[in-house]
Order: sequence, then structure tokens, then C-alpha cells
Amino acid sequence: MLPADLSHPPIEAEPVKHAPVHIPTGPSFEVVEETTWEALKASGRQWPFSRPVLVKGGVKHWPAARIWSFEHLAGICEGSGSEAPVKFTDGLVEQGVTKGRPFLPVAPYLRELGKAAQKEPHPAAGLLPKARLEELRQCPPGERFHLNWAHMQSFRPTTLYLAQWDILQKFPKLREDLLIKSLWPGQRMTWEYVFMGPANTVTGLHNDFPHNWFCQIAGTKEFLLFPPEQSPHMCPAKKYDWGATLSDINVSRLPEQPKELASFEKAHGLYARVEAGDALFVPKRTWHSVVSVEPSISLGMFGLTPWEVATGGAWATLRDWAHHLHWYAWGNCTCHQVLGKG
Repeated sequence: MLPADLSHPPIEAEPVKHAPVHIPTGPSFEVVEETTWEALKASGRQWPFSRPVLVKGGVKHWPAARIWSFEHLAGICEGSGSEAPVKFTDGLVEQGVTKGRPFLPVAPYLRELGKAAQKEPHPAAGLLPKARLEELRQCPPGERFHLNWAHMQSFRPTTLYLAQWDILQKFPKLREDLLIKSLWPGQRMTWEYVFMGPANTVTGLHNDFPHNWFCQIAGTKEFLLFPPEQSPHMCPAKKYDWGATLSDINVSRLPEQPKELASFEKAHGLYARVEAGDALFVPKRTWHSVVSVEPSISLGMFGLTPWEVATGGAWATLRDWAHHLHWYAWGNCTCHQVLGKG
């Protein structure tokens, strides 16, 4: 647990001392479709896309790509003189028992992230070493491969994570650093959330009902993506999360889930390495899990047309009311701690 005064090294994920006995094969993957921001603009191609697309350099022209750093954002958080604590995510929430979410000041946490970010990640860090990805990029489209699941068993995903923070509501001037309309043109309502955390933070397997432009401002993250037709292998869960469908598959503990693993290994997924300045389009209802390779600042931009707001958004809101009235999935959700546990 991260102490409130951040007086101890809190950022590194807890390593697992003993090597895993059983390393699963996992699903097969192919490299996600990639393009560049310049090529996308020149092509006149229209989005939203039907499949995930990684746009290299998609947000490099944003002021945030030049300005935002852990130290810069820490200074903004402290600028008002007295910083109100923010609710953090404590480890993985999409699977397992939901623990309590501590309230902590943001600035000290960001400064610790800034120190951790000065250390270069190991070249082989992650589920797919970067050198191997470069080899796969040279292969014919559709070349399938497997990931190094031993990586997920080398640490415990228990680090604190500042996830889905509505930073633009607290600091609206930061919106000037984001050229949101360059990715979401036209009549579309958007919701923006910031994700900031250390290496080896894990977002568990789930899908969202809106489309999402995931923008990487600093650091690197790995995305595992499964289009909606792979849903029969995703083991949908009964656990409630607003606007999302969760999976019972815990990508951090696959050997401990033989039934779920057997289903998961039948899936065909897409792999994306999202680096600073990149933008990844995640179509609605695309299953995905995210693992940080190094300390990161990310922005999720969910977009809905007025019709989608009136239909899917209304249904999600009604379901959320029912949940908070204890009529639906109470005690089995990502938003409330299970009393007596965690």
C-alpha cells in the first residue's frame, strides 16, 4: 500500500521472486493496422473505423505532447496552494474483489513517477520486446504470434494508479493543450479522462460501449485487443462497471484460471505498442487490456453522437441509477469496495 506521505518508494510494482512454473501459450495475435498521422490526413479516410487502428504520431502536433510531463502537471496540481486529494485505483479492479480506493494528493505521486521515468526500461520489457515487434512489422499482414505471458507473472499488479481522472474539469485550462477536434471532428460529444501511473500497471480485460481515441502523451503501453466477434472466448463477467462489460479473465493470473484460460487461448487478437505521441482508435465493444511498459501519461477520449447518447448512454445511465439504488449488481462492481474484503 502506498503511504499517504509517499515517504517510501511506492512506484515500482511488487516483483515475484520465484519464476513461474507454468507459462501459458495464450491467444494468438497479429500486429494491429498501423498508419501515420500524415498518411491518414492525406488519404481522406473517414473515422470512426470498424477495426482498431494505431496512428503513429497522431497527437505529436498537440501542445500537450510538448508541454505535459509529470513535473509540469504536478506543478499545476499544486498551483492553487492547497491540493485536494484525489481517488486512486488500488491495483486491478476489473477482475477480483474490489478494494477500497484511497484519497491522496496528486503532486507527490507525479513527482515520484517523474523520478521513475528517468530510468530506461529494459529492451526486452513487456509482453512483446520491441525488437521482436520490428521483425513482425516486416512480415506479411496477418502473421500470427504469441506473447510472453511470463512477464505478467513476474510482478503483482498492486500499484496505485490514477485512472480515469477527469483532470479537464478540475483544470479546464489544460484543454487548450489538446486538439480534440483533430481526432473527433463533427457533431460528437466527447468525454476525456487522464490515466497516469508507473510501469506494470494493468487495466483488466473489458470492452466499452463508446468508441475511444486513446492518446499516449508520455511513456509506452501495450494493448491487447479483441474485436467483438471474439466475444465467445472472452468470458463476460457479472461484475458491474459503468459503460463497460468486464471479463472474468484475469490476464495477470492466467495459470490460476484453467477454465477461463482454455477459452482465452482460442481467441485471435491484435497487438499494439502505443508510444509517446501515438493515438490508438479502439472501436466500441472491442475487448482490450492494457499493460504499461514504463511510467505513462495517457488520455482516453470517448466519443458519442447525439443518437448514441440518447440510446446507449441513456441505458447506461438507467443501469447506473439502479446500481446506486442497490437494485443491480450491488456488492459486485468496480466502484464500491466489498465490505470486509480488500
